[in-house]
Amino acid sequence: MEFLSWKVDKGVAIATIQRPPANALSRDLIREVDEMLDSVQDDDAIRVIVLHGEGRFFSAGADIKEFTEVSSGEEFAEFASYGQQVLERLETFPKPVIAAIHGAALGGGLELAMACHIRYVAEDAKLGLPELQLGLIPGFAGTQRLPRYVGVAKAAEMLFTSEPISGVEAVQAGLANKAFPADEVLSTTVEIAQKIALKSPITLKAAIEMLHYSKHQNYFDGLKAEANTFGTVFESQDAKEGIEAFIEKRKPVFTGK
Repeated sequence: MEFLSWKVDKGVAIATIQRPPANALSRDLIREVDEMLDSVQDDDAIRVIVLHGEGRFFSAGADIKEFTEVSSGEEFAEFASYGQQVLERLETFPKPVIAAIHGAALGGGLELAMACHIRYVAEDAKLGLPELQLGLIPGFAGTQRLPRYVGVAKAAEMLFTSEPISGVEAVQAGLANKAFPADEVLSTTVEIAQKIALKSPITLKAAIEMLHYSKHQNYFDGLKAEANTFGTVFESQDAKEGIEAFIEKRKPVFTGK
C-alpha cells in the first residue's frame, strides 16, 4: 500500500497513515483502509487495530485539491457514499479499532476517527469539522456521528463556527475517551490495546455487534441524506468560492448562491 502500513505486536496491528504533509483523507487512502480491513479480518494473530498518523497529524482533513477534479454534484455524492460505506465497515468491524490522535483530526480525518470504536487523544490535539468554512458540509457521516457523541447543540457549534476543540475539551464533550501528553498518546494507546487483545475474540466481536443495536433507521436515513446534500451543496457558487479560497490561502466571500 502507498499510504497505509501496519506492524503487529502482541496481537495489536499498529496501522500508520503515511500521506505527508497532512495525512489528508483522499479517495485512495479510504480505499487502502478498506483493503487493510480485508487483510486483517481473518488474521487470527491480529485482535485489535490501533490507527494513528505519521508526522505532525493524525489526519488534518480531506484532500481539498482532489475536490477540484470532481466534475458534478452526482459524482461528489457518490464519493461521499463510498467514504460512508468504508467508515461504516470500520465502525462495525468485528475487531476493536482504536484511534490514537495527535496533532489534528479535522474534517475527513475526524470522520475517520469517529468511526473507530475508541478514541484516545493528545491533550493539545485539535479536533473539528471545518467544512462550512469551505462552503461544504461533512460528507463521511460527520453530521450523523458527531451529535451522537457530543449532543446536537455542541455539534451545531462545532459545525457552524468551524472552530476545533482541544483533546482535553474532546474528552469533556464525550468525543474522545481519554487525553494524554502528546508524546505518550500512541504508546499508552498500544498498551491499552494489548490488554484488550487478551480478551476472547468471540466476546469482542459479540460486544461490537451488540453496541450497534443502538443505531436506529433514522441514522442510516441521515447517511443517505448527507451524501445527497454533500453533492447538492458542491454545485453551489459558495462551494466553488470556498474551495478556491482554501487553495489560494485567503478568506472566502460567500454570497448564498
